[in-house]
This record gives sequence, structure tokens and C-alpha cells, in this order.
Amino acid sequence: MSSKSGADGHGVVAAARKSGLLAPGGAVLVMVSGGPDSVCLLDVAVRLCGARNIKALHIDHGLRPGEHDTEVCESVCRDLGVELIVESLDPTTARGNMQGWARESRYEAASRVAESFGAVIAVGHTASDQAETVLYRLAAAPGRRALLGMRPRSGQVIRPLLSVERSATLAYCEARGLTAAIDPTNDSKAYARNRIRGGLVRALKEIHPAAEANVVATAEILRDEADVLDGLVDGIIDGKAPMRSIPLERLRRQPPALRRLAVQRLADEAVGRLAPGAARRADEVAGLAEHGRAMLDLPGGVRAIADRGVLRFAQRSSADG
Repeated sequence: MSSKSGADGHGVVAAARKSGLLAPGGAVLVMVSGGPDSVCLLDVAVRLCGARNIKALHIDHGLRPGEHDTEVCESVCRDLGVELIVESLDPTTARGNMQGWARESRYEAASRVAESFGAVIAVGHTASDQAETVLYRLAAAPGRRALLGMRPRSGQVIRPLLSVERSATLAYCEARGLTAAIDPTNDSKAYARNRIRGGLVRALKEIHPAAEANVVATAEILRDEADVLDGLVDGIIDGKAPMRSIPLERLRRQPPALRRLAVQRLADEAVGRLAPGAARRADEVAGLAEHGRAMLDLPGGVRAIADRGVLRFAQRSSADG
């Protein structure tokens, strides 16, 4: 392995700098798992922002007893002069899907820590993760949103390595002499994402070596177009979230695509999260009676309410059935 002072021969630092997400002197909380992607991100953040502006957060989910991820993170942070915060979770408290619980718990902890020193939260998602995310969502649920992938910035969460392939972060760590742990569960076929990585992505690369990059590029184009569509949706909806509404007569005048987007937007805002499937019921929603009061229950715990010709959405309570 070469010295840590070696040049960035893989374009990783240049790509992170081009993203504009790691401003010199900016406060950043880097989420580190100990794997190559997050270790690479931590080193890049230090190079671009300065070690004194960086803190690292490692979450021990308690799912892989005997592993040494925490020790790896401690060693890397010590070498880079970065303060490391370690938090442990109790997997026996998990609710629902274990991976979903772990992800939600990580971000809850990160938000709390980042808020304490006014930092953004940097995560090591790469272009490879982006391609896998798009393919997974496309397989799991229909609709335009499945193809948009992850945004470089979502609220306080930033993804400076989103244009960099996973192979480059591994090569970067090797070139910089950075120790990283390899998660053995990445090869397990028990997880859908691993099956996509080892099966679908590999098969697509056999068809065309740039398949992964093409998926990522398509997502970037669609996100740009989505911004235009979002502006059109904002233009036909009245009020401010989460109490926005639209006259039924106006909704019916819209092209089918814009009608679906408006219904989905209002449904999402009503419950404060994604409400999958609402858009597919857009024509039924638009067909609610204009006179008096009419209601229609939609997937995701959402209720469409037409009151004297004005449509709004609300979250159904458990008492509603």
C-alpha cells in the first residue's frame, strides 16, 4: 500500500469536490461503518474540510457479535485526527423489518448528533449503491419515483460520493493505506439488495460494461426532469403543506400524468411520508362528488376528502378502520 500522502489517482476527491457538498471549513458528521465506502468518505471529508471540522459517528447495531467494525473505525479516526462517537443499539427492540429498523435508528442518531454542532450528515453512498437502489425500487414498485434514485442532498443528508463507483472507493483506501472492514453479510443472498448486486447488476454488466453508469446517468436525468414536474404540481395546488388542497374541477382539467402527480403529492404531505399507490387512484379521487362531502380511502393510511368541491387529504386514524 502506498502512503496516505499519495495523490488521488481514482478521481474520488475530484468527484467529491465537484459535488459541492463538502465545503472547506464546513461542519460535517460522517457516518462510518468501517467499510471501504465510509472510510474513503471520511478521509475525503478531512482532506476537503479539515479534520477539526469533522466528527464521525459509528453505530453498533448489535447484529454481528464478534466483528471488529468499531475497532476499525477507532483506528481510522485516530490516524486522521477525527473525533469518533460510538452508539450501540439493542436489536431486541427492533420493530418490523430488521434492515429498516437499523436504517431508521442510524439516521435518528445521526440527526441528533449533527444538530448538536450544526453539521450536515455525510453518508458513503456510491454510484453502485445508486444503481442498486434504482433497480430494487423498479422491481419492487411501479412508478416514476422508482427511477429517481437517491438525491445528492436530501435535507441535512449529503452523498458526496454518489458519482463514484464502489470499486473506486476500495482502490482509494488501498492507495491511501486506509484500513477498512469487509462486511461478510454483503455476500449473503438473504438480502434482496445483495441478490441485485451479485445477480442482476452483474448480468447487466455482462450485457454492457457501462450498464451501472448508464442506470445512474438515467436517474440523474430523470431527477432534473422531476424538478420541472414538481414545479408544475406546485402551480396547481393551493395553500401550504401539510394543509394544501385543490379544487376538484381544476384537478379534472389536468392531463392524466399531472393529475396523478398532484394526488400523490397531496397524499404524501398528508401523512408526512411516501404513500405508495395513491397516484394509481387519481381518477377515482378526481371523480368524487363536488357537492356536499365525499371521502375515499387510499393505500398507505390516506383518506381523500372532497368538501364542497375542494379536495384535501388526511391521515386515517386506527379508529377509522
